[in-house]
Amino acid sequence: MFKNYHIDGNKEMIAIGMMNIAGSCTSCYLTTGCTTAMSNVVMAIAVMFTLLFLTPLFHYTPLVVLSAIIIAAMLGLIDYEAAILLSKVGTFDFVVCMSACIGVVFGSVEIGLVLVETFRIPYMLYRNVEQYPNASNVPGILILEIDAPIYFANTNYLRERITRWINDEEDGTKSAGESSLQYVILDMTAVGNIDTSGISMFEVVKKLVDRRGLQLVLANPGSEVMKKMNKSELIENTCQEWIYLTVAEAVAACNLMLHSTKPNPGKDQEPAAWNNVDGFGCEFMYQKAIST
Repeated sequence: MFKNYHIDGNKEMIAIGMMNIAGSCTSCYLTTGCTTAMSNVVMAIAVMFTLLFLTPLFHYTPLVVLSAIIIAAMLGLIDYEAAILLSKVGTFDFVVCMSACIGVVFGSVEIGLVLVETFRIPYMLYRNVEQYPNASNVPGILILEIDAPIYFANTNYLRERITRWINDEEDGTKSAGESSLQYVILDMTAVGNIDTSGISMFEVVKKLVDRRGLQLVLANPGSEVMKKMNKSELIENTCQEWIYLTVAEAVAACNLMLHSTKPNPGKDQEPAAWNNVDGFGCEFMYQKAIST
């Protein structure tokens, strides 16, 4: 304290700043908090001397200051306990974490992000093929996403579109000389509700895929949908053992069966893609999107 004054540094800086803003409008001397205007003369001389003779000494100062700021910020971001926990929970997550950290520290932020996205690729396998036309097909699997509630107004449309997709997929694989379709996965993530007409539609679709020697698989049906399907005994009578939380898990299970069991009579074993039936859309391996 100077002269027993209680000074608030923040308020003092705000006051000096406001004074300089107001003074700049009337060509006043800069306010420095000094007693006399001689302070401006001393400051001008010091700045001139620095610019003329000391500039080479400050050549690397911006880099040093920036580096110090980055290091200080990074030290606060490093969470040793979280890294140790990742190493215990899963090796893959720990490797992703350390790769991103090393990429940023010894490379750049861009390199760190590239490393993270590279490791994330296995988790981002499915996209609408209309948005990603170069996406690859999933051998032996047709994936359809229903992106709307299933009720009396759209059940006939959905049944016709599913049937047409199956027909087109099987015709396409035959003409291309590829292996035949084995599984039909319906992604129900966006299906918020279903009525009795929708349940009847599923029963018809199940009979259709059974006649063709295919397996119907459901991915991520919501709680409300599952409740109604269970009450109607639809799950028990159709695909009780073929329900998965995600499309990726459903595809993994289907691929496991494709490679561990013999193909159906008259069927080889291969192609399909994730298609979008208006209610149908998906990720990295779709085919087309159709709107209701």
